[in-house]
Amino acid sequence: MAIRKEILQELLKDYKGPEDLLGENGILKELTKDLVETALGAELTEHLGYQKHEKNDKPGENRRNGTSGKTVRSDDGPIEIDVPRDRDGTFEPRLIGKHQREMPGFSDKILSMYARGMTNREIAGHLKELYGTEVSPQFITTVTDGVAEHLEAWRNRDLESVYPIVFFDAIVLKIRENGHVGKRSMHLALAINLEGRKELLGLWIAENEGAKYWLSIISELKNRGLEDILIAAVDGLTGFPEAIRSVYPATDVQLCIVHAVRASLKFVSYKDRKAVAAGLKRIYTAPTEEAALLELEAFCKTWDGSYPMIGKSWKSRWTELAPFLEYPPEIRKAIYTTNAIESLNYNLRRVTKNRLSFPTAEAAMKLVFMATQHISARWTMPIQRWSQALNYLAIKFEGRVPV
Repeated sequence: MAIRKEILQELLKDYKGPEDLLGENGILKELTKDLVETALGAELTEHLGYQKHEKNDKPGENRRNGTSGKTVRSDDGPIEIDVPRDRDGTFEPRLIGKHQREMPGFSDKILSMYARGMTNREIAGHLKELYGTEVSPQFITTVTDGVAEHLEAWRNRDLESVYPIVFFDAIVLKIRENGHVGKRSMHLALAINLEGRKELLGLWIAENEGAKYWLSIISELKNRGLEDILIAAVDGLTGFPEAIRSVYPATDVQLCIVHAVRASLKFVSYKDRKAVAAGLKRIYTAPTEEAALLELEAFCKTWDGSYPMIGKSWKSRWTELAPFLEYPPEIRKAIYTTNAIESLNYNLRRVTKNRLSFPTAEAAMKLVFMATQHISARWTMPIQRWSQALNYLAIKFEGRVPV
């Protein structure tokens, strides 16, 4: 709603500089105070059923009963407002509730900063610096704890019946438990949905990453309505492919090439890493599986003398490493580079790095959930050339892709 120019001119008639507009006693702060008090007065009028100073017969016995002062936090700093009261004490303001001490939108700023990885004390200092507003770390905890209900609803929401591609992975966080800090695995299931957009299906925390725990996660996804996964991209955890096939027997399981390369390079001295990585790249970028196997043999001839475990590992897991080789380039890129899950993990590590440890598993879950909500707000476009990829999947997995 536009404000008439005459009103703006009246407000600015004595304007001499930025301090008159934005300062401690500036126009914006006074205008906010007046608007809030006017809105609260209108709410009380609605509650009582008659206008202020109305002389006609008034409904009921309840009446206005003056005001009480209240200091609220706002983007412009602390603001003193007068809150109207009624005699019966039944008036519950909607704009700023009886026990509310911040303006609408103020808590959203706290949540936004928290989701970007700032600690409670950093947020408190930031608000003090920007708005001159004192906010305790405990208050910030209270605000962020309000997401628990949304988190629970999100974790139990119904899923689509089919997701073409689902990536399963985990990041390690340090969490305090019984007075000791230990490592816990935050499990993630990230899907590419039928529209080609990324969608995080869930978050779970366990003491470590194991095939047995992943099986419970996959079973939960099935119970939430996920009937079919065309392609599952996973890390090299032993027993993981079998866990997926026990719930989704028709799913193509693809071991993550990024994880396989990283695991292989652990065996390699620094001086050889670039050459070994180039040799592995020739394998997973080969045009066909036959060509990839020839590249693997060539790699083994070159490097088995120095690093025999690499070739042995790739050969022993070839059935899970090679499925992507039968796909066209647009699907290969989506699967073997695992850009989607790697990008998410990178952003989550940026958010969590400020925490040396989390006080509880719940605190870790809260931060990661809020961070993923912030990150996923940017997932608005499908991956490149998705329509061609989906057409191919519909042919390969005939009858399993909804039309």
